[in-house]
Amino acid sequence: MNQTEQEILQTFIELDASVKGLASIQPKPNLLPLFARLDELAAQLPRSTDPELLHFLQHKSYEKARAKLEGQQAAHGSCRR
Repeated sequence: MNQTEQEILQTFIELDASVKGLASIQPKPNLLPLFARLDELAAQLPRSTDPELLHFLQHKSYEKARAKLEGQQAAHGSCRR
């Protein structure tokens, strides 16, 4: 996993923690910067990046992209697009 992929995975982890805390946190966190960061990082990935990962990121299939980065892609199946 390259540095950008590691940063994407870390952003997914941060996003997941923020979403899980939505029910109990006041004021609600602004998730837009995390989504913007994911877009920014995805744009930095080299052409040699796994095409399936690029597809998941392009189509905002973040659970599948995170699973792919964590080596669990088979548990979530393939994207049908």
